[in-house]
Amino acid sequence: MSTARPPSRVARRPRQARVRRRILAGVGIVALVGVVLALQPSPPVGHWRSAAGQDDFGRDYDRAMAELPTPTETHDLRTDFGIVRMYRFAGTAEQPTTSPFLLLPGRGASTPMWAGFLERLLPLGDVYAVDLLGEPGRSIQERPVTNAADQAAWLDQALAQLPPDQFHVLGLSIGGWTAANLAVHRPEPVASLTLLDPVFTVADLRPEVIVRSLPAVLPWMPKAWRDDFNAWTAGGESSEGELVAAMLESGQKNYRTSLPAPTRITEDQLGRLDMPVLLILGGASVMHDAAKAEEVARRAMPHAVVKVHPGGSHAVGLQESDLVVTELTRLIRP
Repeated sequence: MSTARPPSRVARRPRQARVRRRILAGVGIVALVGVVLALQPSPPVGHWRSAAGQDDFGRDYDRAMAELPTPTETHDLRTDFGIVRMYRFAGTAEQPTTSPFLLLPGRGASTPMWAGFLERLLPLGDVYAVDLLGEPGRSIQERPVTNAADQAAWLDQALAQLPPDQFHVLGLSIGGWTAANLAVHRPEPVASLTLLDPVFTVADLRPEVIVRSLPAVLPWMPKAWRDDFNAWTAGGESSEGELVAAMLESGQKNYRTSLPAPTRITEDQLGRLDMPVLLILGGASVMHDAAKAEEVARRAMPHAVVKVHPGGSHAVGLQESDLVVTELTRLIRP
């Protein structure tokens, strides 16, 4: 199934600071959901806990989606594991990049979290954004995803139904793991790889992350506990009242995810990646030891561009979006 809407001009956001805070709203929940998936028993496929909860999320999703430029195309792509929702946003460049961009959010997130970041990419070329299968969003999981190979397979199958042969793949947090996992198992559609403080990729999680996430993981726990954890992962920035935060909170409360815990990408696997790679780490990320992550990355991927932003949190890719776009432009247009 595929529907198309006429291209529209990108509306400028009135306050860039507000946009940045809204996007950061999701980073803590993204990290939270990804960290604790392995700690809970899961049903065969992800599902909504109730019809009313699905409706509540849908309203929050639509409100948050309205903050983005209007998608040029909306695709529902059938794979062996379910239907994958993919949006295309037409770029504004007179000479766009040869390959479009593909944005992969963290677990528990979906397309609306890229609001401000998306606007910075459109002057370079077309952008595709996906709602991850098995997560709260518009994708619909129908069969179990059992391992890392399955995670790469559904995404590869979805991309194969789109016109471009390759994409500049960019992932945040566990979306970074999803991007790296695709490059490891199904590298053909990956023109370049950009990883924004990815977890399970170049470092293990700090034990403190798991401990601090436990009180906030269950949907019936107080919202304030999740808010505190989210602010901690995003370097202390609050997201109270923002549309993306409301959407992510609704997804966490109303959707039951059923996906395997991510397996750490090995140094041998990283060393076999032959596409251009950009890795941006937050020097103050609470998710892992940035110094050790940098050491692993430089040892395993000597060809990669590795940047550590001093003082940057786990949300460094969104907090420093100008830096990301500058380095990404250098990567794909040397």
